[in-house]
Amino acid sequence: MSFNCVKGMNYTEAVDYLLKLVDHERQEPRLPRQKRIYDLRRMTGFLEAMGEPHLKIPTVHVAGTKGKGSTAAMVDSALHAAGYRTGFYSSPHMHTFRERIRLNTGPVDEETFSSLVERLAPLAEGLSEETDLGYATLFEFMTGMAFHCFAEQSVDFQTIEVGLGGRLDATNVVQPAVCAITSISLDHMAILGDTIAEIASEKAGIIKKERPVVSAPQLPEATDVIAGVCREKAAPLVQVGVDVNWQRQGTDLSGQTLEVEGRLNRYQLRLPLLGNHQGENAATAVAVLECLEEEGHQIGADAIAEGFSRVSWPCRLEVLSREPLIVADGAHNVYSMQTMLASLRHSIDFGRLVVIAGFSRDKSVAGMVEVLGPQASAAVAARSRHPRSMAPGAVAAEFAACGTGEVCQAESVARALEMARSIAGPEDLILATGSLFVAAELREAVLGIEPEIYPDLLPADLR
Repeated sequence: MSFNCVKGMNYTEAVDYLLKLVDHERQEPRLPRQKRIYDLRRMTGFLEAMGEPHLKIPTVHVAGTKGKGSTAAMVDSALHAAGYRTGFYSSPHMHTFRERIRLNTGPVDEETFSSLVERLAPLAEGLSEETDLGYATLFEFMTGMAFHCFAEQSVDFQTIEVGLGGRLDATNVVQPAVCAITSISLDHMAILGDTIAEIASEKAGIIKKERPVVSAPQLPEATDVIAGVCREKAAPLVQVGVDVNWQRQGTDLSGQTLEVEGRLNRYQLRLPLLGNHQGENAATAVAVLECLEEEGHQIGADAIAEGFSRVSWPCRLEVLSREPLIVADGAHNVYSMQTMLASLRHSIDFGRLVVIAGFSRDKSVAGMVEVLGPQASAAVAARSRHPRSMAPGAVAAEFAACGTGEVCQAESVARALEMARSIAGPEDLILATGSLFVAAELREAVLGIEPEIYPDLLPADLR
């Protein structure tokens, strides 16, 4: 059986090829070529066939439950501002697959993307045919694409965000210059464990012998696990909140100003991202950059300030419109929902809260609604195009059960926005949350972004 890789494929053909692969986040396979394995042998074999590009570039490796993407984006932006060629790999994407592989802070172009798929497909095919490991998953294939791209483009640094967990994540093949573990909370428990300590153990799996580790502030049980692994591996540990500290100085709708006191310097920073938690992420990113400086890389306080001022990380308390006030946030677990709501009240003045809410079926929906519902004057239940999205009727029932005053439902996020606008007054706030995919679709509706739509992956009732 063949995946029929097209010679000279265009971007649409490249995406179609990827969508045939197993994507544990979205779907079951369309072709039965991939087998589950619980180690990194398949990823290692794939990279060996490429000539091990992942080992050729200094790497910043970032894991965590919350904040890992924001932190990684800050590191990437600061390194680029310091004059380095940079590669940044993250997931999931919001509007286009190309967002996952970035060169010099911007998504790769369609030609580069499709060329990578075309050239690496035969290697993945060969691995499947010649070993018992089966075909690469979509995430494994794209991780290989990123490493190959960054080596081919001769970037100076690659910042790699862990997909899920850490220990068995496909990215955990690097030998990092420094790794970071952002805030750990309960999420993906069916995969990573039922306790903070179990999840922390999976995240701490990225720690490598004698390589520096930066940890964001953690719950005590997570701190104990991370510190224990660092001792076992003789890995120097820098703890944000102990060795590096921060203080927020001011905020407005366009962002916030911070002072971060690092181990090497004191930094005055302007960050175009809202939320109290972004101060923690900024301090973590500063600590990572200082570790690189200690290894002899020239970065400097000015480049850090410039890079942070330019960082872009959408759908994290992102203000999309001021008249009316519309915000998108991808909070998708109880902890992130609590953090987001606290930051909203601290950062933005508004009257009533009108929520556009949608969730993935495998998340703690009742817990999130229990946090969000009492704060909302009205809720419009919606669903994203993601195949795991919960039906709007079920979402609406959750809000009605928790006593939210006005509850209605819409067949799409775009329609939910129309309904929310009819409900909200001039002093009110419209917030889309519950899923990064719901937040992204609101972004598309407000800003007029044309998304990539994958018809075969739509929920059955949306096809």
